[in-house]
Amino acid sequence: MLSRSTRLTLKKFNNFIFTNKAIITRTMASNNLTFSKYSFLKELGLSEINEGCFDGTWQSNGSIIETVNPATNEPIARIKTGSLDDYQRCVNAARAAQKTWALVPAPKRGEIVRQIGNALREKLEPLGQLVALEMGKIKNEGIGEVQEFVDICDYAVGLSRIFNGLVLPSERSNHVLLEQWHPLGLVGVITAFNFPVAVYGWNAAIALVCGNSLLWKGAPSTPLCTIATTKLIAGVLQKNGISPGICSSLCGGADLGQAMAQDRKVDLVSFTGSTRVGRIVNTIVAERLGRTILELGGNNAIIVMDDANIDLALPAVLFGAVGTAGQRCTTCRRLFLHESIYDSFLERLKNAYKQVIIGDPVTEGVLCGPLHTRASVEAFKNAISDAKKQGGEILFGGRILDNLEGSLQNGNFVEPTIIGISPDAEIVQHETFAPILYVFKFKVLEEAIEKNNSVQQGLSSSLFTNDHSKVFKWLGPAGADSGLVNVNAPTNGAEIGGAFGGNKDTGGGREAGSDSWKQYSRRSTCTINYGSDLPLAQGIKFSS
Repeated sequence: MLSRSTRLTLKKFNNFIFTNKAIITRTMASNNLTFSKYSFLKELGLSEINEGCFDGTWQSNGSIIETVNPATNEPIARIKTGSLDDYQRCVNAARAAQKTWALVPAPKRGEIVRQIGNALREKLEPLGQLVALEMGKIKNEGIGEVQEFVDICDYAVGLSRIFNGLVLPSERSNHVLLEQWHPLGLVGVITAFNFPVAVYGWNAAIALVCGNSLLWKGAPSTPLCTIATTKLIAGVLQKNGISPGICSSLCGGADLGQAMAQDRKVDLVSFTGSTRVGRIVNTIVAERLGRTILELGGNNAIIVMDDANIDLALPAVLFGAVGTAGQRCTTCRRLFLHESIYDSFLERLKNAYKQVIIGDPVTEGVLCGPLHTRASVEAFKNAISDAKKQGGEILFGGRILDNLEGSLQNGNFVEPTIIGISPDAEIVQHETFAPILYVFKFKVLEEAIEKNNSVQQGLSSSLFTNDHSKVFKWLGPAGADSGLVNVNAPTNGAEIGGAFGGNKDTGGGREAGSDSWKQYSRRSTCTINYGSDLPLAQGIKFSS
């Protein structure tokens, strides 16, 4: 029986489902689908109406929804979502397939992942265009996101040959003490709209070489990305005679995510999303003593010292704050400028903002696309209003852009915004998923570090300086408390070779490189007695 606290948590989850119903179950509102305008969609195996549930075969029994282009709010295609019965079918298929997959030698599993990476390479351009179309990030970023999946596949191939256990000294004669790692089982992956391909890739490539199967619930608003990616992977698995059920997927709403969080048959739940929903997921999974990887909110900062290379810092701040229209978890949201360079840096930054071309993300030369939903535009509007009430001054931008040409006037476009405000203001403590940058003055590095660490989130932080003593203070125990700590580099654009994730309210999860693979594995400490006696540990005697 669930505890009272978990029942209350489930009630919150159900409230979340209800209040977001308009977002996650947008039913057929128009017959004017724009699918035919985008030839690359057919190249990815998509059609105007798509099945959204895959357990080795495509079969869905849920409601039909539309996916829309955030640049125009026009419908692209329709998707038949997965039901709770479909969910159970996917879980059963994934668990059954994992039993065989776990027995495949790790290097051979790596070979399959290598082929998945190659399949993604072959569709790099069209899949990147789909990310731009459905999510709203610019085309170059969309292609770069798919490249992240390719890169983590390359990494995982090498990893499949170097999983390391340990041989430990035993205190007993004629004994060997070993440490081994084995497949965990079924990994459930719940991804967010802002990285609808790459985040699944970080999980999938590592989980697969570790011998696990996967059940992926993509974001409700980017179902075409989920379907197209699943089709590419399934093609590789089928070609090799492997049950494609090891990479099952579902399109649908938060009810499917709730089912996954509650399900004891899901050994690990990797969740990417808001801190608010992450707390709910974590509570439900913890009730059944399951594992989680949580990648939650960020409230990232860049500190620019008076000795910094300004020509390096300026584009880092611009990309950090404006890239993906401020919708990365690693987006720079707070900028600390040394008082001696505050005015000059800010003037150059505003001039750089003026050069940013805002428009259709699939158009060459555009640097800032739309926000993902109209709800995001409303959140932008409310944040601007709150900042003003709390003493903030709009230094650049601050407008909703509804005057663009053609169908773009109906899109979710806002103006990248810079606001001067106190670092202690309430609005600054929270993450708004939009291109809003709060800027502050500081006198000494210690002051900036204290303010950098004062927020509840702890994902990514950057320091720009040419002073080595400041660098090592920043990297040390009295420095940044975030999971990603950068020097002379932006807060966003992390490489796959390192462990990705944050501290505090960011959730503590780690994905991608380093030893993140251990989260997808179970550890066994093995004792082998190859002698003829039975010495007990700690020298215990147990005989008459």
